[in-house]
This record gives sequence, structure tokens and C-alpha cells, in this order.
Amino acid sequence: MLETAIGRLRLIGMAEGISFLVLLGVAMPLKYVWGMALAVKVAGWLHGILFMVLLGLMAGAGREMGWSAPRYLMVFVASLIPFGPFVIDGRLKKEDEAYREAGAERNR
Repeated sequence: MLETAIGRLRLIGMAEGISFLVLLGVAMPLKYVWGMALAVKVAGWLHGILFMVLLGLMAGAGREMGWSAPRYLMVFVASLIPFGPFVIDGRLKKEDEAYREAGAERNR
């Protein structure tokens, strides 16, 4: 999975998606129901760092794959929506597999 730019993007996308759900589903209730503000601070920082890494990897994968502006936009918007990274992952996986197969053909 880590051999290609899309593979790295998918991995961080999953981590970022999970961190977003933890922030919304665990940390926010802890803060607003039980007054534990530290939960949002920690989960928010983690999610923010993963999101910034995701944006960098998205730019790299897009350059490597020759993505169009609408393709970039689709992947970016998916990263903003809860469960979006999990939905877009299937498409990215297919694109990654096609890229690997094309590379294997070139190496023969």
C-alpha cells in the first residue's frame, strides 16, 4: 500500500477519516456533555495534523496520476464529509490497482 502515492494517500485518508469520526462522535460529546474539553483539544490536533498530511499527499498523488481539477475537488470534498474518505477509498483503490498493473506491463 505504501509503494505508490495513491496507496499512501489511502492510508492517511483512512486515519484522517477515523480521527474525524472520533472527534465528532467521541470528543465532542465528552466536551459538551461531560465538560471534558481536553478530549476535543487532543482529537482536534490529531485530526488537524492528519488533514494537513492528507492535503500534501493528495497534491502529490494528483501530480503523479495527472488528475484533473474536478478529480482533485472530488477527493478534497470527500475529505470534508464524515465517512467521505471511506466512500472515496474504493475509487482510489481501483485507480491504484490500474496504475500498478500498468507499471507491471511497462516493466515486462
